Amino acid sequence: MILFNNLQSNDLSPRAQIRLLNNTFLRLVFSFSAVPFVGIPFAIWIYFQRGELCPTIAWIIIYLLCAIAIRICHRRYLKETTGNDDEAVLRRWLPRVNNVAFIHGLGISSLFLITPRTLTFDFFLLLNISIAAIVAANATHLTPVISTFTRFFFACWGGLNLGIIWRLEEQMIIVLMLNLLYGFAIFRHALTSHAFFIQQTLLEEKSSRLAEQFRQAKEEAEQALLDKNQFLTTASHDLRQPVHAMGFLIEAVIHRNRDDRLTPQLLDLQQSVRSVHLMFNSLLDLSKIESGNILTAATCVDISAQLDSVITLFREEANSRALTLRTWQSKRSNFVTGDPLLVRQSLINLIQNALRYTKRGGVLVAIRPRGSECLVEVWDTGVGIADDEKSKIFSPYYRPELAWKIDSAGHGLGLAVVARCANLMNVKYGMQSIEGKGSRFWMRFLQYDDAGKALESLSVNDNTTTPVRYAPLCGSCLVVDDDPLVTSAWESLMNVWGITVRCATSAEEAFAIVDDGFMPFAVLCDQRLRSGESGFDILKALFERLPDMSGAMVSGEFNSPVLQEAEQEGYLVLRKPLEPAKLHALLMQWSASKD
Repeated sequence: MILFNNLQSNDLSPRAQIRLLNNTFLRLVFSFSAVPFVGIPFAIWIYFQRGELCPTIAWIIIYLLCAIAIRICHRRYLKETTGNDDEAVLRRWLPRVNNVAFIHGLGISSLFLITPRTLTFDFFLLLNISIAAIVAANATHLTPVISTFTRFFFACWGGLNLGIIWRLEEQMIIVLMLNLLYGFAIFRHALTSHAFFIQQTLLEEKSSRLAEQFRQAKEEAEQALLDKNQFLTTASHDLRQPVHAMGFLIEAVIHRNRDDRLTPQLLDLQQSVRSVHLMFNSLLDLSKIESGNILTAATCVDISAQLDSVITLFREEANSRALTLRTWQSKRSNFVTGDPLLVRQSLINLIQNALRYTKRGGVLVAIRPRGSECLVEVWDTGVGIADDEKSKIFSPYYRPELAWKIDSAGHGLGLAVVARCANLMNVKYGMQSIEGKGSRFWMRFLQYDDAGKALESLSVNDNTTTPVRYAPLCGSCLVVDDDPLVTSAWESLMNVWGITVRCATSAEEAFAIVDDGFMPFAVLCDQRLRSGESGFDILKALFERLPDMSGAMVSGEFNSPVLQEAEQEGYLVLRKPLEPAKLHALLMQWSASKD
């Protein structure tokens, strides 16, 4: 980088030096345009005193022409600064601007030299004061580039003082001494003004760099979030497949088990798979919320049951870090108005945030009915939040300074997602915090109007300690899926329930099975097949061939346009991993409708 010492800052970039030169050049153009009008009153004074007027008139005309020329020159300068290298522009134009300033200074002081000596002392004194005022004004306007002002100042002030020595006689010593003192004060002021301009420019550059770094970091965070959501959207089907298969296989094993000693272990295994299922769904649900691909529906939510489910996800983490994770809620269930997905994700994010920034002590989650409202609070004994950061804590991509010192992971989206969930549900939220002592985050829900009806409508939480024995079924079912592990799980589970299963990996195989005389009462189709065929198209074709058949799409994709189209057209869409209890209830309903 080429540095220009006459700008008196080796820390400024060429772009910043160009900005300073722009300001200086623009003020120089203005000064050239204004000075001729300063000469007009003195020309009038000379006229009334019957002095020689021609030199002053010539001076005014020359300055007007110079003002026009300098404006043309300035336009050429502006054109060159657009699209050209900053360092090249500085090399070319900085000397020119300095020379123009020097000529401008000589031009102003020359007015003192060309006026007739026959004029009164009052005239010369006023002219001296006027020129001093012009120099003082430029001590601010031209000092962004100190070399430009220096040339202007010494040319103008030096010429003026020479004029005083030449024009004034008895009063020359007094006026000259005052001029020298005044000139010294002006020059000191110019240096101070220049230092201020440099300081402000450096601050602007620093702010600009920080803003650029923040913009890049924000873009990187947004891109990482988009990439993650895109990955989950694309890979959702493949990720869900093994969890879907595990649930079915464990259910089949439990049903076939005849050794009571294995029952507790099998039930623990089943509960572990359910926990994986819940955590996996939470991850995908978070991606939906972050990407905005979610439609909310205000329904009845048993927030007590939601909290119990969420706490199980974090209890082991709290134990491993010697933290207490406690809940406080009334013995009866608390029903609130909200969206189940958003309520669950809000609880997950608040508890996760509290545990992440708590080193000692613990976290308390409380559900407190308050009249027509229900207050959910998450207390922690963590690092807290500084006062000047509290207003930004729910902003996307923002993390407090103390948070960075504890954990550098994350994009600062946890609490932003909470705020987004609350806004989608029209729920009030907020926080209180004391730096170094802990924080309290809260959400205030409306109580559901009819808790009795809500209790009847909600299913009982399946945390039994004994295996569930399902009623036997009968009939045949066709499954269209190309994953051998998944098809094996389908067969194992449905055979246990008494259903004959045939599996196909493509439309051709499915139609061949039907043509062989296999008459299923139900068809379950996966959407994404390795052959590239659409499971939805296969399902519609099978419905045309078997109009009395029941069926549904079963897929692990959560943001598929094809599945959205299927739901809009009235087809049933089931999401993997599918709970065995839901599948059994659905097959029982379809089977009963055929009897």
